[in-house]
Amino acid sequence: MTGARDGHAGHGATDERAAAGRVRLAIDQDVAHITFDRPAARNAMTWAMYADLADAIARIGDTPSVRIAVLRGAGGKAFVAGTDIAQFHAFRTGEDGVAYERKIDSCITALDRIGVPTLAVVEGYAVGGGLAIANACDFRIAAAGARFGVPIARTLGNCLSAANVARLERGLGVAWVKRMLLLAEMPTAEDLAPTGYLCAVTAPGELDGAVSRICRRIRDHAPITIDVTRETVRRLEGGAAPDISDLISRCYGSADFHRGVAAFGTGTPPRWEGR
Repeated sequence: MTGARDGHAGHGATDERAAAGRVRLAIDQDVAHITFDRPAARNAMTWAMYADLADAIARIGDTPSVRIAVLRGAGGKAFVAGTDIAQFHAFRTGEDGVAYERKIDSCITALDRIGVPTLAVVEGYAVGGGLAIANACDFRIAAAGARFGVPIARTLGNCLSAANVARLERGLGVAWVKRMLLLAEMPTAEDLAPTGYLCAVTAPGELDGAVSRICRRIRDHAPITIDVTRETVRRLEGGAAPDISDLISRCYGSADFHRGVAAFGTGTPPRWEGR
């Protein structure tokens, strides 16, 4: 797309930094594009890349024009193939693991709570931390044959935080959580399509069209309704039915609501302004 603004945390980084991976943010009008750019390592995340991601999330929050964020891996071979395992060699105690999981939780939670709808576009592999990132998104689409999993029971022998297990269960249900974590299964996009976890499975050459269609639908819908609904879903995750009177008041008190009522009576599409 044209007219995009591109950047990343640590602007002016060295060539060595670029080779180690970057998370790039480009904002094209009302669509933010987050790209995990380390294709030689299947976009495995370094600590610096997690910092880049956190910075991108914050920048999107500071850009009112953004209506949707699209997350995608560079190279077409992977979305994100987890955290770079080389970084675990420095771990010495269980507390190192606790600190790591807290660090990752902080970044994933920020993505989960970002103020705009999010779409993960998965080609190749979404594994470990990459699956956690995809789980934190509102929508996921995948190229045919893409694979998803957390095969740590047969690889690293580590574990996930409760928050990341909860997000996985939220998206796929407890049966798939056990199959992925205990049996180390790596289901394909076609395996997961019937669960509703993915809103589309396409041929690789059709992914861009699917992304455009979802972005267009978000763009055409009432932004306050979308925002209020996402916040309601977040509050419902706490268990008991929450008080959302503030959200209801915001929605029904908006000028957009009155525009919608007036437009419905004339049969014309409303022009949403987000106010």
